[in-house]
Amino acid sequence: MAITSTTLVDSLRAGDARALARAISVVENRQSGWADLLKALFPHTGKARVIGLTGPPGAGKSTLVDQLAKYYRNKKENQTVGIIAVDPTSPYTGGAILGDRIRMQDHHADPGIFIRSMATRGSLGGLARATADVATVLDASGRDLIMIETVGVGQDEVEIVRLADVTIVILVPGMGDDVQTIKAGIMEIADIFVINKSDREGAERVEREIRAMQSLATRMPHQINDHWTPPIVKTVASQGVGTEELAEAIAGYEAYLKKENLAFKKNVENWQERLVEMLRDAMLEKARAQLDGASLERYAAEIAQHKRDPYSLVEEIVEKIGHR
Repeated sequence: MAITSTTLVDSLRAGDARALARAISVVENRQSGWADLLKALFPHTGKARVIGLTGPPGAGKSTLVDQLAKYYRNKKENQTVGIIAVDPTSPYTGGAILGDRIRMQDHHADPGIFIRSMATRGSLGGLARATADVATVLDASGRDLIMIETVGVGQDEVEIVRLADVTIVILVPGMGDDVQTIKAGIMEIADIFVINKSDREGAERVEREIRAMQSLATRMPHQINDHWTPPIVKTVASQGVGTEELAEAIAGYEAYLKKENLAFKKNVENWQERLVEMLRDAMLEKARAQLDGASLERYAAEIAQHKRDPYSLVEEIVEKIGHR
């Protein structure tokens, strides 16, 4: 297919920003040839470090990502950066509505930074369905570092651990019950905690609450680094305060993974989760292909009238898919 031509892949690998943007659009929108494109790009992946940043709305995630991007570009051997900002979906256009690319427009003239906003389109977990595939494209393009900023909607943010090598949870003082409001979800996934806007009153309280939870709570079952205690870094992202300390904490965690030989094991566990998700999506697409809108409506009406049960119906559909 033309979309997976050697020219497009070679242009993307050579650093052509237009080829990169085109490839991401193909993958994100599931245009014709998207799967073949990913197959062609995958052998070129595996070198980029992926950092996930999550936290409640208003925590300053975009500003912190912006500061980290500047740091890695200017102070860390001019590393190339890819940024995926997952925005809530506009109910009218289906597009991203927060406009992180506008907020990070200072980077527009820097070819070493590529920023893409993506809409969740109703996806749970704060991650768009195609986010992982877009990260694959950025990785194949030769980016040294990929940062994924999630919507920040609460406990469903845990999906980010399937993608990120390092997960950063960002909190801010003065947001009601602070840690208590989100501890059931994203607290357990943090490899590093950041208290942003730490010049505000209440920053010390947030730090105390995090430390108290660390002394009581255990990591999530799928977390392999049980002996790692996530450090707490204080930042004022709007002023660039604490950016270097955060970068050092990231480097410290990466060194820990390397020392303990956990990086590969973590990657294997991430792929186990993602494979299940990919299989589920593939099965769902096959089921949709089997059922047109009229059939779905008819089945739903029969179930609502108790003429048949949904459990047997699902078994029938799955069996049909298996025989195709």
